[in-house]
Amino acid sequence: MNALHDPIDSCASAATKNMALRFAALSHPARIEILRYLSGSNACCCKDVVARLDLAQSTVSQHLKILVEAGLVRFSPEKQRSRYEVDYAALAAFSGMVAGLVEHCCAGSEEQNPKA
Repeated sequence: MNALHDPIDSCASAATKNMALRFAALSHPARIEILRYLSGSNACCCKDVVARLDLAQSTVSQHLKILVEAGLVRFSPEKQRSRYEVDYAALAAFSGMVAGLVEHCCAGSEEQNPKA
C-alpha cells in the first residue's frame, strides 16, 4: 500500500475523519485524565496539570497539544503561562456523533437479531 494514499482515509467523510481524530485523542488514559481535570476548572496552565498528574511537563504538554489539535481543548496564549480549557461545545458535538454511531450500529443488529 502506498503510504501517501490511504484508501480508508480517501473514502471517509469529513465528519468521520473528525470523529476518528477525536477518538484517537481520547485513546490515551492520560489525555482522558487531563480532560477530566480541565473540566473541573475554568482554565488551567500546563503547570497545574503537571501538579495533578504524575507525568513530566513535556509529556503533559504533548498530551495537551493532541487534545487541542483534536478540537476538544482550547489553547489561549498569555504572557507567561498559556491557558487550556475544555471546549464544551466540541465535546458535546462529539458525544452526539458517538451516540448517533451507536444508535446506527445497534439498529442494524436489532434487524439481524430480532428478539424471540
